[in-house]
Amino acid sequence: MAHPILSAVRFDQAGLVPAIAQQHDTGDILMLAWMNREALERTLDTGRVWYFSRSRNALWQKGEQSGQIQTLIDLRIDCDGDALLVLVDQTGVACRTGRRSCFFRAVRDAELAEIAAPEISPTLLYGQ
Repeated sequence: MAHPILSAVRFDQAGLVPAIAQQHDTGDILMLAWMNREALERTLDTGRVWYFSRSRNALWQKGEQSGQIQTLIDLRIDCDGDALLVLVDQTGVACRTGRRSCFFRAVRDAELAEIAAPEISPTLLYGQ
């Protein structure tokens, strides 16, 4: 199925575009990952969010190992076409560390502080 958004996306030289995952109902920013054309097409076709792993050079579906899936609610593109906002319904945690959001560290009193504790052990999620 051809999706109109595909012609508007400006993929970088590696064929990737940054995708920010945001919880649709709370506005919480969950994570930043990368999509290539195939990941974007699969996301739009299936309603489940797919990304491209730069380290593994492979597609991956969010939650395929951990069960912590992202269901697509809406997909938006920025004014330049070089970034995506993926509004999702996140099941469980989004971060591989067991936290709801990957953005769990912040500058506090000139120090880097953890502002959110893990909700689940990564060992339970990934068996590592």
